[in-house]
Amino acid sequence: MKITNIFASLLLCATILSCSNDDDSDGLLDGQTGDVVIKFDNGVGDQDFIFDVSYDKSSDETYKVTSLKYLVSNIELTEADGTTFMYPVDENAFIVDEADANNAGEIWITLTDVPAADYTKISFGVGIDQERYAKGADGQGDLMAVAQEKEMLWSWATGFRFIRLDGVYSDGAVTDEALNIHMGSVGTSLDNYREVNLDMPNTILIRETSTPEVHVKADIAQVFDGSTSVVLSEGFSQVHTDEATTPVIANNIQGMFMVHHVHNE
Repeated sequence: MKITNIFASLLLCATILSCSNDDDSDGLLDGQTGDVVIKFDNGVGDQDFIFDVSYDKSSDETYKVTSLKYLVSNIELTEADGTTFMYPVDENAFIVDEADANNAGEIWITLTDVPAADYTKISFGVGIDQERYAKGADGQGDLMAVAQEKEMLWSWATGFRFIRLDGVYSDGAVTDEALNIHMGSVGTSLDNYREVNLDMPNTILIRETSTPEVHVKADIAQVFDGSTSVVLSEGFSQVHTDEATTPVIANNIQGMFMVHHVHNE
């Protein structure tokens, strides 16, 4: 009898635990919303990113960075069953500026009023897509003003800088030569917008009573040594609007992100 009672108690506990881990199985999350914080954390390989520190790259070159910022947009969350939530477009563009990092080296983006659910993937774009660009100045919300302030805007004829990386590089022949990566699309003639799709190491549990945190690592070394390794002294120390060099940098940047962990509070 005692064994039967113990078994029944264990079964009841397991049932309760299962239900608590699947809050939406009976529609318990319907109508609820919550917030989520996305923490961008820049590094170089397995090192922390620090301004004015010399980092090695391939081709026996080194570089130091004095400014680093990039533009992300179209943040979207996906549930295990494929259901997606796209953050409202008017608010869905952010400039991640290393100069704004906290003491932990993180730049926080907070998404508010996100439907409560269990999300297993996140995606976002680097830059501004052509559809949004075609809406002109009136279709950008506050982005143009922010981009102007952050020096991430050329003119409306050419659009936004998607990344701004400034500094110097050195190799066996030169020391502290100017390094300026200002890659972006060029109007509608050259589309360097790229989409990043990331799986979660553990599920984001968005609830009205908690604010999960998604820790996204960005490996700046991939800008130069990503899907294509570039030589700075061979045309890649100054990247602006060139149709040959900018897509290479765009493709490299697409691969520099990963979700390190998710913290559910």
